[in-house]
Amino acid sequence: EGKPAAVCRFAARYEWLKERLSIDPSRLPVPDCASFEEFMRQTQPESVALVFPMAHLNGPASMFGHTLLTIETANKSKLLAYAVTYSAFANETFGPFFAVKGLTGLYPGYFSIMPYYAKLQEYSDIDHRDIWEYPLNLTKPEIRRMMLHIRELDHIASDYYFFDENCSYALYFLLEAARPGVCLTDGTRGWLIPLDSVRAIGRQGFIQGVAYRPSRTTKIKYLAAGLTDSEQDLAMGLAKGTVSEVVMTGPAASSMEKIKTLDLAGEYLQYLYTKGMMPQATYQERFIKTLKLRSQLGTVADDATEKIPAPVQPDKGHLSNRLALGVGIKDHDAYWETRIRPVYHGLMDNDDGYVKGAQLIFTDLALRWYPEKHKVALQSLDIIDIVSLAPRDRFFHPVSWKITTGLTRITDEDERDRLVYQINPGGGMTFSTTHLGLLYAMLETGLNASGALEQGYALGAGGSAGMLTNVTPHWKTHLFARDIYYGLGDTFNAFEACLQQSLSLNPNQSVGLDIRRRKTRDLYETEAKL
Repeated sequence: EGKPAAVCRFAARYEWLKERLSIDPSRLPVPDCASFEEFMRQTQPESVALVFPMAHLNGPASMFGHTLLTIETANKSKLLAYAVTYSAFANETFGPFFAVKGLTGLYPGYFSIMPYYAKLQEYSDIDHRDIWEYPLNLTKPEIRRMMLHIRELDHIASDYYFFDENCSYALYFLLEAARPGVCLTDGTRGWLIPLDSVRAIGRQGFIQGVAYRPSRTTKIKYLAAGLTDSEQDLAMGLAKGTVSEVVMTGPAASSMEKIKTLDLAGEYLQYLYTKGMMPQATYQERFIKTLKLRSQLGTVADDATEKIPAPVQPDKGHLSNRLALGVGIKDHDAYWETRIRPVYHGLMDNDDGYVKGAQLIFTDLALRWYPEKHKVALQSLDIIDIVSLAPRDRFFHPVSWKITTGLTRITDEDERDRLVYQINPGGGMTFSTTHLGLLYAMLETGLNASGALEQGYALGAGGSAGMLTNVTPHWKTHLFARDIYYGLGDTFNAFEACLQQSLSLNPNQSVGLDIRRRKTRDLYETEAKL
């Protein structure tokens, strides 16, 4: 009494037994799950789509992107569709604890169903994340099987693991339940990146199309690119209330210029409000005034907000794992190098399908063979290497940042390469230019720790500056310099200047050339690597 009937709690199992054993429901005390059948009658689910919000480096849980499913019902509205997602139930705010618990399965993971628009609002960083929607070719019986499976999983927790048993892995079970015979879960390795899950689902023949939903940040930047500096300033002034809307009623500008300016002001107003930079009453007042002015200008056939060109699909970009084979010379020592990187994207990789100026690398291992010395050496192990070069403009003021930690080599006073553990965080600013690409500058700190150091450690601070340029769509260059003075522990100065070049042959193959000049203490080194 007071509990759901077994046919409701185990709806998928009951449906399977009823089919396999030819059970006559009319002979049972509870012939079906009334609440489930009523839900299916009201919603009439007709189609399912796989949704991939792009990666966002400023959120630990969003670094690799995310995957969820949407179930479109008879009302045909995508925003009113239901979103089905699996996520960790975490209230941890301290970053290191969040990372440790997420990696070790200490968070419970739950499935949830909510309106798609509510899920979009739930993302605190959704304004910065473009979204890709992949319609799936599920039939109505398959959708019903999936819905039954989701119902059984309601309020059931499983251990959430950030690298493997994550949001993407859990969705595999839903698709396998919908279409028996499909095998997705058995094909996973020691980790599963959401973007790789999109590719895997595509290989199984589920995907039948793609749709692009640009973020509000993308819309604002696209609209601003079509306006002059003065028109951008006017749109910002309207949004922030520093310019009266009366200026838009005069004959100074053409109707098209006014339309684009007001469209930009409206988008930026919504951005300011969703980011908590404006109280609701102020937002409503300004937004209504902006809409009234915009409505007086009528519609245009080529409304700029509806024609944002879609970039390369994420699943069409380069694959996640990388193997690099190289040859180089360091001063007078020649070497061969092998580099293995399981995850995910570097600054010098082809940006098609990825966020430009973003680097996200885990466990990048480099081994060198010096033939004249008959020696194999661990050159480096980048456990984490994250860089976010987010350009600033008049509308957005993000902070660029980096964090590198792992094993690397430095030269000691006896001119010997020593393996040390390093932590190198930094923060600064990036600007985007038409001809030179991304220009950035950062303040950095550095900590080296090793028994090979006289004091056991070296702690210092300094800075870096660089230029990341796409000379052509396939040729990328990165010129940078870094100088750090270690004043605590072992005291010395470390300076390096480097020119990196990469030529993409296709999305998954490239040739790179690095030329580097270092000064550690009073010792100079020159290195070139192909």
